[in-house]
Amino acid sequence: MNTVITAYKDAPARTVDAGGVTYAYRELGPKGGIPVVFFVHLAATLDNWDPRIIDPIAAEHHVIAFDNRGVGASTGRVPDSIEAMADDAVAFIKALGFEKIDIFSFSLGGMIAQALVVKHPGLVRKLVLTGTGPAGGKDIDKVAGTTYFDILRATLTRSDPKEFLFFNRNATGKPAARAFVNRLKERTADRDAEIKIKAFQTQLKAIKKWGRSTPADLSKITQPTLIANGDNDRMVPSVLSEDLHRRIKGSDLIIYPDSGHGGIFQYHQKFAPVAVDFLAR
Repeated sequence: MNTVITAYKDAPARTVDAGGVTYAYRELGPKGGIPVVFFVHLAATLDNWDPRIIDPIAAEHHVIAFDNRGVGASTGRVPDSIEAMADDAVAFIKALGFEKIDIFSFSLGGMIAQALVVKHPGLVRKLVLTGTGPAGGKDIDKVAGTTYFDILRATLTRSDPKEFLFFNRNATGKPAARAFVNRLKERTADRDAEIKIKAFQTQLKAIKKWGRSTPADLSKITQPTLIANGDNDRMVPSVLSEDLHRRIKGSDLIIYPDSGHGGIFQYHQKFAPVAVDFLAR
């Protein structure tokens, strides 16, 4: 009998070829039903997903996380636009043979998810958008400046930049940040390759372009959508989550108090059950 893997740290590393690119991915959870595909954030690889978010979802769903083209163990070059990243995601999903998926996205992943849904509405059943914002969203083009500043701060204090970028630097945020960074180390075997500087810079360019582009017509998104963020997101301003909520009809919005870009990770005990419930509805 096949044992179902429900812990992300134990998910086997796999690859699939699509359009001349070899995509690295991991899968876990019970097969069958509509899979939940996870779209990851800026500079992130497969090793950047919080197991406290993935594992509860994988208890009941077939979960797939993947490296975008040119990132981590996936081959090829990172595209310089969000739309091209969305096309790559579609190629990857189709290569696995899926015709309908749910998307769980965070940050840059949420931008890619929006571009994908607008272009391929039939592919997506439900949408989770966290720590993200719409095309043309106010101050998204400032992400690069914030990111470089925090990478510098982190280097000077020998910390992980995510501790600055994702969490408030206060009595609540600092321990939450350390706990999050430690959870990302739970997988010890078969870790992913780190993102290359050039790939990271190209992603930043794509985000800047997205921030300065014409707003998409988000009224086209008719899928049930769950939107979440912290109330003090320095990377993708929290007001943009409210903007998404206003523009996506019938969407649900959760803003967590005293938290930043990584609000869903800080509040994983509250958020994971909400996400599980939303996907089950």
